[in-house]
This record gives sequence, C-alpha cells and structure tokens, in this order.
Amino acid sequence: MPTSVTTNQAINSTQTTPLTRSESLQHAAIFAFGALIIFAVGFAPMQIVHNAAHDTRHSISFPCH
Repeated sequence: MPTSVTTNQAINSTQTTPLTRSESLQHAAIFAFGALIIFAVGFAPMQIVHNAAHDTRHSISFPCH
C-alpha cells in the first residue's frame, strides 16, 4: 500500500548531489579562465583595452593607475 505525500512535504524536500570530479574540474577551469582574462586585460598596455575595461577594473578594486 503506497504512502501518501502531501504537497507541503513534497515542496519542502530537497535533494543534494555531490560534485563529481568532472564538475570540479569545470569550475576550476572557469575560475582560471576568468582570472586570466581579468589579469590579461588589467595589465594590457594597449590604451583601447584599458579604456574598454576601465570601469569594470575599478569596480573589482583592480588598480590601473
């Protein structure tokens, strides 16, 4: 005989799944790529790159001058 589950019980139940190695590597790769982009643009000597990223650079507390 199946047990009944109320709507409230179904809404309040959560499932968590651990990260797999593949997902962890994806997250690490995304973080590394983002850091690379920030530092590449941050230290770029070209004035057009500096101007394009200027406000974003200051919003993340990256010094540029």
